[in-house]
Amino acid sequence: MSLGLTAGRRLFSYRHCLLQSQTSVSENTARSAALENVLSVFRSICGEDGVSLSEAVREQHGRDESVHRCCPPDVVVFPRCVEEVSALAKVCHNSNLPIIPFGTGTGLEGGVGAVKGGVCFSLRNMDQVLDLHQEDFDVTVEPGVTRKALNAYLRDTGLWFPVDPGADASLCGMAATSASGTNAVRYGTMRENVLNLEVVLADGAIIHTAGKGRRPRKTSAGYNLTNLFVGSEGTLGIITKTTLRLYGMPEAMVSAVCSFPSVQAAVDSTVQILQAGVPIARIEFLDDVMIDACNKYSSLSYPVTPTLFLEFHGTERSLEEQVNTTEEITQSNGGADFQWATDAETRNRLWKARHDAWYAALAIRPGCKAYATDVCVPLSQLPQIIVETKEDLIENKLTGPIAGHVGDGNFHCLMVVDPRDPEEQHRVHLFTERLARRALAMDGTCTGEHGVGLGKRTLLCEEMGPIAMQVMHGLKNTLDPKNLMNPEKILQPVEL
Repeated sequence: MSLGLTAGRRLFSYRHCLLQSQTSVSENTARSAALENVLSVFRSICGEDGVSLSEAVREQHGRDESVHRCCPPDVVVFPRCVEEVSALAKVCHNSNLPIIPFGTGTGLEGGVGAVKGGVCFSLRNMDQVLDLHQEDFDVTVEPGVTRKALNAYLRDTGLWFPVDPGADASLCGMAATSASGTNAVRYGTMRENVLNLEVVLADGAIIHTAGKGRRPRKTSAGYNLTNLFVGSEGTLGIITKTTLRLYGMPEAMVSAVCSFPSVQAAVDSTVQILQAGVPIARIEFLDDVMIDACNKYSSLSYPVTPTLFLEFHGTERSLEEQVNTTEEITQSNGGADFQWATDAETRNRLWKARHDAWYAALAIRPGCKAYATDVCVPLSQLPQIIVETKEDLIENKLTGPIAGHVGDGNFHCLMVVDPRDPEEQHRVHLFTERLARRALAMDGTCTGEHGVGLGKRTLLCEEMGPIAMQVMHGLKNTLDPKNLMNPEKILQPVEL
């Protein structure tokens, strides 16, 4: 009886695979035919130079900085304004062509791959800073504006935008992935700093998530549509404008590096600094492997032990109090080898070493590839998860330096893996799943800032539970009933 049941299941599985294969071939044929019919329409909307079928251009727009394989789109379009984005989206919607928004391609979870082919909307030509209100501390930008470009634009205003994920990502892309980074402990993530979004929906309709032209610092008006689209990774619509909070440039900044005898001591210091009410701007953790790599790559000479990088913003008088309090706390936890930096050149060199951690990790094993994965846990769980993670790495003979935004419980493993070694790649895959589930078991999340993309869809289901996933699928079906917006990202395909 069990043999018959097994045979039946095998037959069902075979038929299911055959049906999927036939469906895929049918979809590809239909898509190719639809594409031939719309290319001339695309060119009429955004010009001859605004449409590319080049293999090199398509491959460039089919990959990000992740380890996920390149999935090029069928065509890349380069709209110049929201009206063109809307017109192109209407054509795609009527022709059932998938739409994949593309900013700068700096994502880390395969979010820009054209898994089902389709049309990539490259938004680099929409690069204007549109409305700056200095007295209100806000600005509206198009999706081609990067965070460095915005801060260069703001240089003479006394204002800045502090969310810093390391890469020079586009600001609308940062909103789409709910990015954060080293300054999040004081200034928050993109979720706390986006006031309004202009979004083109799958059918080409244009909405403003807080009302057209609205930019209040707070609101109780209706559902929070802005935060629905922040972190949606292009699966609900194309973000064509974002209105952002700005901050006054601090009068003074001080940075420091401090070494610790253990991970526990470094994290205890972090918690105590926050409990003491010190408004620290950045507090970054590097384990001994990572600090050794940074020493070698950036020609530094820090002790090869768990290390904190810290930065303080404020007035000259307030900084003195912040620094004194922090130094007392760190010394009480065994912190030593304090190195302070007050001038801009030294501070920039220090933080460049932190931001170059990716390249420093790669330099450990020349010829290898890097894969960054991140999790986030409550602060009290941070020492345990880092210690267990380091033990896991050693036991499985993996290279994975650790760097983290410990002020908010978020850390990264920068996995360095030989792309020619399938067995090692498999061990890395298993490790990243164990790491994420370890974080979930500690009441954390499988991703603090990288997003879900392709790589963490199963883990998202485990984190959120079936009912919450049903709600997400319901929202997706309402806004994108044809499943054209960046299909197969965040949400796993529903088995019919």
